[in-house]
Amino acid sequence: MTEWTKEQRYQRYEDVDQQTIETLTEQVNQSKYRQIFHIQPKIGLLNDPNGLIYFKGNYYVSHQWFPLGPVHGLKYWYTYQSKDLVEFEAIGPTIKPDTKDDSHGVYSGSAFEYHDHLYYMYTANHRDSDWNRISTQHIAKMAKDGSINKFPKAVISEPPFGYTQHFRDPKVHVQNGVYYAMIAAQNIKKQGRILQYRSTDIVNWEFQGEIQTNLDDFGYMWECPDYFNLNGYDMLLFCPQGIDSEGERFKNIYQSGYIMGQYDINNLTMNHGDFHELDYGFDFYAPQTFLDENNQRILIGWMGLPEINYPSDADGWAHCLTIPRVLTIESGNLKQRPIKALEKLRTNEETALGYANKFTRQLHPYEGKQFELIIDILENEATEVYFEVRTSKTESTLITYNKREQKLTLDRSESGQLPGPVEGTTRSTYLDTPLSKLQLFVDTSSVEIFCNDGELVMTTRIFTDENATGIKTSTESGQTYLKFTKYDLKGDIK
Repeated sequence: MTEWTKEQRYQRYEDVDQQTIETLTEQVNQSKYRQIFHIQPKIGLLNDPNGLIYFKGNYYVSHQWFPLGPVHGLKYWYTYQSKDLVEFEAIGPTIKPDTKDDSHGVYSGSAFEYHDHLYYMYTANHRDSDWNRISTQHIAKMAKDGSINKFPKAVISEPPFGYTQHFRDPKVHVQNGVYYAMIAAQNIKKQGRILQYRSTDIVNWEFQGEIQTNLDDFGYMWECPDYFNLNGYDMLLFCPQGIDSEGERFKNIYQSGYIMGQYDINNLTMNHGDFHELDYGFDFYAPQTFLDENNQRILIGWMGLPEINYPSDADGWAHCLTIPRVLTIESGNLKQRPIKALEKLRTNEETALGYANKFTRQLHPYEGKQFELIIDILENEATEVYFEVRTSKTESTLITYNKREQKLTLDRSESGQLPGPVEGTTRSTYLDTPLSKLQLFVDTSSVEIFCNDGELVMTTRIFTDENATGIKTSTESGQTYLKFTKYDLKGDIK
């Protein structure tokens, strides 16, 4: 089905006959692009991660879900439970569009603890008879049996004066017994903003105002706000829409990044530096963070972007979530590292030491479709060094490092079928320090590249043929002394 009507996009999952669901499920299960260690939709479309929390010994991870096809339609929350953020068990659809206010979708939101119970705050989406959007903010409580009970009416019933109905994605945090909600908004000048509300009882929310930054004209909408303090720095994450690309920056359709500095929560003023992208790959958006059982700040993102068609669409599903990352600030810089618990997935360790030169070398017995590859660059006298994964006679995903510029480039021009419309087939960024280490997490249809032990990350979907399993290395000129460590990865997402 290529063109979806409004009626098809807003069908309720509960109203679809079981045979249709089983047929779609079988189609999705047959897809050659299904991941093994990433959260992905059992059918249909996954987007923003929502309601991430560690609560009473369990992690809860939800995501936006339209079950009936790889398009944006009537959204539910679909929830997983986990003990370690590696092995997940599906709970299923938890917050459903079953009231007038959320008749056209349960949109994004966050989880928080209040009086020893788990609560969610989310945006309800309703359309009137003229298809005008009406956005309200709601709260739901998880009962001891896991069921979800919505508060009887909206806790924030409309945007404040001066803002449009683009008013969504509440992220709740608590300081000194006061609950704060950061909400994505658009002012009537069509500029992206973040608004702050406060409450002491989670029922009555007072509008405090707009967070003041020096990004006055920076896109027409800011989505998915997140605020936290990390190692003494205040971090404000958001996703601006409508930013023009600048050289190698901002090349995706929408951006995802952060500003850091010091935030005065009472006066709503943020003293901050530049806006930095969180990820330099093709497919990363709408991240959300939370604290794990060890009080580490964990980030999970949507491995996808709106308004892009992906090759898995033809199989009845789209998108997945990234692996969880640990965030730290070190020497004033944000570091993002894969969570250590992912080491549980490792099997079949293989290591090799050797030189790469201008003659392309196939690494044997290094191959695979789902693996972790750690490349330590011990000596580098090459002008450019090349690493290729998921290679075959016709396909390759290429990582290039230019030593003089300290420039890292990801090229998916030969990575099989390509999503579209997307600007270009490469993404590049510049390292602060010479490249010494790459850590790659490769799943059936994705690559996540961590550079220099967390200095930056590049996240990308690839849609190669099943026989693209090779790993290669070479240089432009000169040689590089490398250590490779490869693990096959097993998956356990139920």
